[in-house]
Amino acid sequence: MDIHELEKKLTIQKKSVWSKRDIDSIEGYTSKYKKFIDYSKTERLAVKYSIKLLEDNGFKPLSYYEGIGKIDLGDKIYFVNREKSLFAIKYNHSMKNGINLVGAHIDSPRFDFKPEPLIEDENIAMAKTHYYGGVKKYHWFNIPLELHGVVVKSDGTKVEVSIGDDENDPIFVISDLLPHLDKELPNKKVSEAFDPEKMNLILGTISITYENDKKVNNPVKLNVLKILFEKYGIIEEDLVSAELEVVPALKARDVGLDRSLMASYGHDDRVCAYTALTGLIDSSSSLKNPAVLLVDKEEIGSDGNTGAKNHFWVNVIRKIMHLAKEEKVCSIIDDVISNSALLSADVSAAVDPNYKEAHDLSNAPRLGYGITLMKYTGSGGKSRTNDANAELLAKVRNLFNKEDISWQVGELGKVDRGGGGTIALFFAEKGLDVLDAGVPLLGMHSPYEIASKADIYETYLAYKTFFEKFGK
Repeated sequence: MDIHELEKKLTIQKKSVWSKRDIDSIEGYTSKYKKFIDYSKTERLAVKYSIKLLEDNGFKPLSYYEGIGKIDLGDKIYFVNREKSLFAIKYNHSMKNGINLVGAHIDSPRFDFKPEPLIEDENIAMAKTHYYGGVKKYHWFNIPLELHGVVVKSDGTKVEVSIGDDENDPIFVISDLLPHLDKELPNKKVSEAFDPEKMNLILGTISITYENDKKVNNPVKLNVLKILFEKYGIIEEDLVSAELEVVPALKARDVGLDRSLMASYGHDDRVCAYTALTGLIDSSSSLKNPAVLLVDKEEIGSDGNTGAKNHFWVNVIRKIMHLAKEEKVCSIIDDVISNSALLSADVSAAVDPNYKEAHDLSNAPRLGYGITLMKYTGSGGKSRTNDANAELLAKVRNLFNKEDISWQVGELGKVDRGGGGTIALFFAEKGLDVLDAGVPLLGMHSPYEIASKADIYETYLAYKTFFEKFGK
């Protein structure tokens, strides 16, 4: 055997996506993704966009099928949990054989308003914030910011707030101290240099007008409250029952002279959410029921009733089986789960040539080489992770090789230096076979993350293939 043939036979052959995919197909797909990521600045907005995408492609809410009292083979169903998580499935077969599930999270690192956020100091009205998820705080100073979320008034009325996305809107800023007055900064640890209690959002500087003989406490803050009341009908106490999220006011843009990359806020993990949804929508005949699960709260541990620890989707499956007249629903639900497989769709850390020392280069993903398979995440000695079994990995890589899907392996940095978690372990403990698989990024958790358009497209093809052909 020729030495090159031997090398090809015995070693891993990584395949560049750009060398085999049509560039127009990549551009066409990622241009649609740009619309999704620009709109989906919060988990609520991501769910809203996802619902429209699903309904435009024939999916109906579970409540519709409950109304008519039945579900038939071929029906497409979705269920929304508290406007912040979502489950969608194509009911193609009996549930007893399980489902092929792709799960992603739709929350991203950001800053949230505190429950009583409004203050005034030195005639500047500001909002106090609390960071959400793992951030480098210095990334968030003096960049344009938007405000999105909901305010629920005392009578239960829900008001949607969106300021900064429209080009005619104002934006917001968390101001930083100029370098001329920050001579001590080089002597401080990063963990000590940026006080989160000083990361207050500038809201205004104009005092409310009043008669000279009448004094008003905090006139600039009061003017801000007046503006909010006139625009949204809310008062200060309403902010206690609000979810207001501060996110970058940045549109997705092409990166590089060759336009091969895309920068955006929220690639982690909405890029996997979109590729999973479109893979489900575009999937044809499948061996099992294909399904997508989008969840909240991953960046802070997957807790709460909209996070991955809340298995609301299991109850949805029960209801579908009942409406489909599948017998013995209660007795076989455990079999449904144990016969199912999940791709935990989350991003990975691509090698940045400026910081190669952070990676074990033989186990690190590169931009442009396709979806990243991660056997485990966690930290240190694989703490707090799902460690996928060898049989599952063999089936997935065999399928992807057979269908010519470019894939690579990855870890989250060097042992004892890197690490992180995904939603994978919360599904493995239910009995599903689970493997982490997603898009590699540069600058993960920054306000402007970078992904390869080729990897986005290849991940879509990988999820679509998993939906259609995994399970033989």
